[in-house]
Amino acid sequence: MSERQQASSGGRPPASRPSSLVKKPERPVILVSNDDGIHSPGIAALATALDAVGEVWVVAPDRERSAVGHALTLHRPLTADQMGPRRYAVNGTPSDCVNLALLGLLPVRPRIVVAGVNAGSNLGDDVTYSGTVSAALESVLLGVPGLAVSLVQPTTPASYRPAARAAAQLTQLLLRDSNRPVTLLNVNVPPGQPRGVRVTRLGRRLYSEKVVERQDPRGRRYFWIGVGPPAWESGEDTDHAAVHAGYVSVTPLMLDLTDYPGLRALKGWEKDYRRAPRARKSGEGR
Repeated sequence: MSERQQASSGGRPPASRPSSLVKKPERPVILVSNDDGIHSPGIAALATALDAVGEVWVVAPDRERSAVGHALTLHRPLTADQMGPRRYAVNGTPSDCVNLALLGLLPVRPRIVVAGVNAGSNLGDDVTYSGTVSAALESVLLGVPGLAVSLVQPTTPASYRPAARAAAQLTQLLLRDSNRPVTLLNVNVPPGQPRGVRVTRLGRRLYSEKVVERQDPRGRRYFWIGVGPPAWESGEDTDHAAVHAGYVSVTPLMLDLTDYPGLRALKGWEKDYRRAPRARKSGEGR
């Protein structure tokens, strides 16, 4: 407080304003992030579409951070450069962006976090690697619903618009049904105009070739991982099947990774462990 303010208040700090007088945002605050970077056409299309739904803040990596998963930067400080009104570029991962935005950068806590529109699908097992999905996951860990949106086979900046419109519609539905336990959605949009929406489960992807070995001009070996055409399990209720049929796939995800059948099956280990022979240390008994 300045000396002038102290004098006008009799040396006492000003009383806080009654909660009824505190101005609250008329529209829901929406945080937008991604893993393709602040300059990607997907995030531009998404922010534009969501502007009709609420007040949009964009906090995204300053460069592409695809497939970084749920990594947090803990070994160096982060910077947030303002690129425009309610728009920041962070020199970190997608999870960094959401963490920084929710815990310090945004003046108001958002109602929802929407990540995307990702350049390429995030189907099935890809959710464990995806920076896009991890951005939504980080928001849920911090108590805010998250929605991750990906577009299969984008071609031009205009090709992101149907996915962005789908994201805006789903954002409205998630905000409307905020009393339901569903808080994390993974959305994949087919190329072109979608035929509709299907609520799906995660599919399983199997690569026919996981590692390719090559040799550089100096004779050193190098490798490419994640190459080769994928094969998908059959199942009409999977995300892959929905997208392949031209529908937007909406897959509810959960944070609890516990294998509950396995939990029940291993309960007997608690007693068996105590009765099991003690393993000898190296060199013991010689």
